[in-house]
Amino acid sequence: MSTDTHIVAYVQESEFDAILTESEEKVVVVDFTATWCGPCRLISPLMEQLAQEYKGRAKVVKIDVDSNKPIFKKFGLRSIPAVLIFKDGVLAETIVGVSPYEDFSNAVQKLL
Repeated sequence: MSTDTHIVAYVQESEFDAILTESEEKVVVVDFTATWCGPCRLISPLMEQLAQEYKGRAKVVKIDVDSNKPIFKKFGLRSIPAVLIFKDGVLAETIVGVSPYEDFSNAVQKLL
């Protein structure tokens, strides 16, 4: 699956800390996902919408849990989809499971 038509890029665990600390945006939304995960596919368009709406104010990225298991475990996650929202490099909000767009948008909005 090509990601160049999407705004939300996949990142690797090795890039994770740099994204949190060096991102121009203070808020970073991380979508933990997998290609085989049906519910993950349901929130994927919501992450694209979030990235579009908060472009320049919040960065939205995806992490494939199959190829980045240690970081998935580092945050104590047990199921996906799991969306972690960081402010200034610190975990501020965790949303696990399928949620309406407003949940994600409101979580980002209150951190801006």
